[in-house]
Amino acid sequence: MSADFWAGYVSGAAGILIGNPLDLVKTRLQAGTSSPSPDASTPARSFRSNFDHAGTLVKGATAPIIGYGALNAILFVTYNRSLKLFGDDPAVPLNLYKVWGAGAIGGLATFVVSAPTELVKCRAQVSLTSTSSWAVARDTWKQEGIRGLYHGGAITSVRDAVGYGFYFWSYEQAKRVTLSPQDSDSQTALKVMLCGGLAGVVTWASIFPLDVVKTRVQTQVTGVPLSTGPEEEQRLLGRDVEASKAESQRLGSMQIARRAYQTEGLSVFFRGLGICSLRAFVVNAVQWAVYEWMMQLLTRKD
Repeated sequence: MSADFWAGYVSGAAGILIGNPLDLVKTRLQAGTSSPSPDASTPARSFRSNFDHAGTLVKGATAPIIGYGALNAILFVTYNRSLKLFGDDPAVPLNLYKVWGAGAIGGLATFVVSAPTELVKCRAQVSLTSTSSWAVARDTWKQEGIRGLYHGGAITSVRDAVGYGFYFWSYEQAKRVTLSPQDSDSQTALKVMLCGGLAGVVTWASIFPLDVVKTRVQTQVTGVPLSTGPEEEQRLLGRDVEASKAESQRLGSMQIARRAYQTEGLSVFFRGLGICSLRAFVVNAVQWAVYEWMMQLLTRKD
């Protein structure tokens, strides 16, 4: 396979390993499971309890490590090919509008992997039981089939298209401002990490409200809860199971957004942005450094 495929795959897996603990907190804040519930029958989850044992640090990481590695590979391959079709050079692109467009196309191309991976990850992360990614995927498939794994796919694809457009655009813009031909190898590596980190922060700032809605859409519980333990433990969003069973249908993205705004105000769409920005900087600094290093390694001519 091509160099950009493997560089994207390895860099994506590395980013997940580093960023999963912070991603866990971000997901629970977005879903509303990190604050005490007014319902006394619902277990409250404090910020500290997000890290109640060592296994929590990698909770929900299995699906992203496998899926996000593949997602990143598809993303970079599609981005590079699209930029070439636009008549620009992926190594040194000249037109930032084309960069944004190629990034958006790359984001759309990741849909086939991104939607089920995100759903499984989010449901595993907000579960109050020791639910593994495999258990979530198995039960979702058993109860809802392939359509269940792609629930929330529409808003996921919109989020990815917009986000990755800004991702590549901001990275290339930052490189233009910071990199210099006179830089040493160590200076270049540090600046690449800085540019990658900034690109991650810009990306998440641009799509965070969409991501909040996506998280809530994908972690809704209706009908029969995930069969991973006693019924009283089957709560994904801190809601009573009987209340969840009373819902005959899942809400759509617009309904979720409207309800969130009416009940929690505008601030709900930015809940977890701080921890997400910190994670985005660290993860994407590492990802871009690994990607650039892998590309040099795999394309080097002896």
